[in-house]
Amino acid sequence: MFMAAERLPVMQEMIIASTREERLIPLEKLQVMQREDFEGIFEAMAGFPVTIRLLDPPLHEFLPKQDELKKELELLASQGKEKAPEADALRLKLAKAAALHENNPMLGFRGCRLGMIYPEIYEMQLRAIFQAACSLAAKGIKVIPDIMMPLVGTKEEMTRLRAMTERIASEQMEAFGSRIHYLVGTMIEVPRAALVADQLAESAEFFSFGTNDLSQTTFGYSRDDAEGKFLAEYVRLGILPANPFHTLDRDGVGQLMSIAVEKSRPVRPAIQIGICGEHGGEPTSIAFCHSLGLRYVSCSPFRVPIARLAAAHSALGLIR
Repeated sequence: MFMAAERLPVMQEMIIASTREERLIPLEKLQVMQREDFEGIFEAMAGFPVTIRLLDPPLHEFLPKQDELKKELELLASQGKEKAPEADALRLKLAKAAALHENNPMLGFRGCRLGMIYPEIYEMQLRAIFQAACSLAAKGIKVIPDIMMPLVGTKEEMTRLRAMTERIASEQMEAFGSRIHYLVGTMIEVPRAALVADQLAESAEFFSFGTNDLSQTTFGYSRDDAEGKFLAEYVRLGILPANPFHTLDRDGVGQLMSIAVEKSRPVRPAIQIGICGEHGGEPTSIAFCHSLGLRYVSCSPFRVPIARLAAAHSALGLIR
């Protein structure tokens, strides 16, 4: 949605902006693009729920790497263009890329933290979602958006994001003169979210366990580094029974999931709870999720047939 050739420059313009007022100009352009995206998705999925996770990656991922920007500046300098407007634009990008640099971006300024500090970004996405939904509803198309807030870890984050969603949904529904049924939920991706699931359930109507990140944060493993350096050897030596990014770790990650389920359901009995990530397509992981009473799995398209079969086997008690 943001990395396409015609969109990336607009996204970069938004990131480089130094004030809220400057950000609003590219955000208005992005909102038009996002509305078109969501209209297409909702129309294709007419009558079915569509889960939309709001912007999750750290912003630096949308900017060129610092080394690339430095090389471009050096090239312009060699051509005698170091004072040209394009050189000034590159220096601005380089300064922003340096400011956004993080030693551990997976645990840094991403997910709902962006929505807290730059609420106008999430507000743009929410307006696009509800404008698209209301526009299609006016044509008689049934739209069911489930809005997912990524990386929530505190009650206050969830409370504020729910309030933001309700405010914008009400504004757009009033403007279009239509009513849309929607849910607001969150990803359980950090251990704290699992431990305070009862607090989050006061505002969240659904949970999805993001077990890729939850496994990273529970083990303290950087997935890319761990899989490339020592996990295979850990499994070979019997230090771990399996790669925890392939097969769900029931003792640690699974215990956090169990806590979240047990704490949230008394607060919100109808809460929808599922799992997303590669574990959602692995049979023994699906069996464990079934034992917790989870309602759905989400996985890569090629894993869907395996997931359906594993869910059926779990329901029949053929795998545990």
